[in-house]
Amino acid sequence: MAYSSITNPRNFMNPKLYAGNGSAGNAITGVGFQPDLVWLKSRTNTEYQNWYDSIRGVTKRLVSNLSSAETTLSGLTAFGTDGFTVGAADTANQNSNNFVSWNWKAGTAFSNDASATGVGTIDSTASVNQTAGFSIVKYTGTGSNATVAHGLGLAPEIMICKNLSATENWVVYVKSLGNTKRLILDTTGAVGTDATIFNSTTPNTTIFGIGENAGANGNGHGQIAYCFASVQGYSKISSFVGNGNVNGPYVHLGFKPAFLMIKDTTGTGEWLVWDNKRSPSNEMTKALAANDSLVEDTTKEMDFLSNGFKIRTTDTNYNASGNTNIFMAFAEEPFVASNFNAATAR
Repeated sequence: MAYSSITNPRNFMNPKLYAGNGSAGNAITGVGFQPDLVWLKSRTNTEYQNWYDSIRGVTKRLVSNLSSAETTLSGLTAFGTDGFTVGAADTANQNSNNFVSWNWKAGTAFSNDASATGVGTIDSTASVNQTAGFSIVKYTGTGSNATVAHGLGLAPEIMICKNLSATENWVVYVKSLGNTKRLILDTTGAVGTDATIFNSTTPNTTIFGIGENAGANGNGHGQIAYCFASVQGYSKISSFVGNGNVNGPYVHLGFKPAFLMIKDTTGTGEWLVWDNKRSPSNEMTKALAANDSLVEDTTKEMDFLSNGFKIRTTDTNYNASGNTNIFMAFAEEPFVASNFNAATAR
């Protein structure tokens, strides 16, 4: 059995719970590192899904359940060495609300002058973590077919892209679906075909392609791309087929998950997220959805096992019979004994 090169996954991705207090300087610590992407959500109130990152800077918010452009809000106001600080905005710090944050570390600055390096056709700046297979890439769109350097050193398997300057859907590339397909993060829709988004170009270890679609390449518009690649024992991006049974599919990861997001690509379905902090033991019943602002759903049944996950429901959002679901998972623990029978464990 192979071992992960990452011995402590919590140094790179970690969910963190916190309580809102409504103050202008609520410091959230205990993340374990200085995060570069913080995605946070109220668990108790209907509030937006807030995305902040170190490349765009503090107070610059994107909302994954809306197609709206970037706004400035006193949500996340500082990135700290062990977490972040939130301001008085209700969506990030409403008094007496319970919140969850999902935090990723990039941390290494990357920039590419395309004309000087000959890599890509559009300049890009990024924060990159090649060890953990994650980069945050910012560039200015041209509205014409182009390529962008991502700095990852691995071929991205999922890219979540957003136009910062205009009302445009979040467009998502998934390797297993192909380079003419797209998902939309802010909707429940199934996979669609649109070759104008990623220009029928499969990302490689250096660049990704973008077409004329304003979702990923608005002319003169700021653009952001969150790029992820699987790293053995730490993260896995793949798919499974639902069986429509309460004894649902078991999916092998090679690690115990800390974070899991699933989306049905055959039919409609929410972008459901579970984590090991909101549900520290099985069954994992507490889910939030990247595409909506609703409070935490406590009916989405799932088991996190020492080397994967198992679905325990007929919920058609993520276990419709015969439907393909893509997922993105990150580890709590990187390695398990090979003699564990996860398919039957509870």
